[in-house]
Order: sequence, then structure tokens, then C-alpha cells
Amino acid sequence: MTLLSRRSFALSALATTTLSACGNGIGGNGAAQIDARVDSTLSFMYNNYPGTRDLANKASGMLVMPVVTEAGLGLGASFGRGALKVGQTTVDYYSSTAGSAGLQIGAQQYSTVLFFMTQDALMDFRRANGWAAGADIEYALNDTGETLRAETTTSLSPVIAVVFAQAGFRAGATIEGTKYTRIIP
Repeated sequence: MTLLSRRSFALSALATTTLSACGNGIGGNGAAQIDARVDSTLSFMYNNYPGTRDLANKASGMLVMPVVTEAGLGLGASFGRGALKVGQTTVDYYSSTAGSAGLQIGAQQYSTVLFFMTQDALMDFRRANGWAAGADIEYALNDTGETLRAETTTSLSPVIAVVFAQAGFRAGATIEGTKYTRIIP
């Protein structure tokens, strides 16, 4: 009886995993939902951090992740979905994932926008099969809660990350070590 139960459980788990992999969202409204969230996030960012509009005008492209959810209790993970915009056009959709280990507890959500300041940086990102954010990204932070530091608009960094709209009870948000993968929503 126990062997039959284990075998049934294993087959059920395999069938569930296989069927869920088939639901890739093609023909669904996932892209429209992501686009609406991206537009809302950009509007919020431009209204609350006016200096980001100048960054957007100078950037070759922007990866907008409207909601990234991060949680940790010893081990941590984060996930989000967003869109890559070149000019006013969405050209691709991406997911972001990250894992971490260490002394951590809590959960938070935040928005992030990566500004690709050079055409080379944008092309490197688009050509990569799973691009990972590294230590060479410059962060534009609102350390006073009012405006972003002005020097970020004159930066020579090829990629500038803006992390904002944090909600939750986990200290800090960083995108270092985050992997971005192209998706079909």
C-alpha cells in the first residue's frame, strides 16, 4: 500500500510539472499586463524622481521591472517580470531571478529600472543568453527620500540601476547577482 501511494504521488508530481511547463502564456494577456505595469511604473518614477527623465532621454534602452518580490529566511530569492524598452517601444520581455544565502530575514517588493547608457551595453544585454547584473552597475539611489543624486545623470557608467518604491520589512535592495532571461509572457 505504501509503495503504491509513493508511486502515485511521484507520477502525480511528474504529471503536474509537465503540464505546468506547457502553460507558457502564448496567446494570453501576459504581455498586456506587463506593458500596463511598465507604463505605470515609468509614470511613477518620472513623477517622483524627475532626474530619471533625463536618464531615459540619454539611454539607448531601459529594462523596467515593475515589481520584484524578494524574500529571505537564511536563504533568499527574488523574482520579477518586466519589459525592455527602446525609445517608446517594448522590444522584449524579461524575468529576473536571484538567490542569496546568509544572515537575512524578511520580505520586500520594489521596482527597478536599468538604463543602458551605451548602444554596446544594450547590445551585450540583448545578445546574452541570461545576462547577470554585476558589480559594474552604478546605482542611483534616493538617499534623502526626495530626489536622486544629480551626478547619476552625468555618469560614464554603461548601465545605471534605479531601485525605488520599496515596500516591506527587509533592509536594502540590490540587483547584483540578478539574472535576466528573455521570456514569452
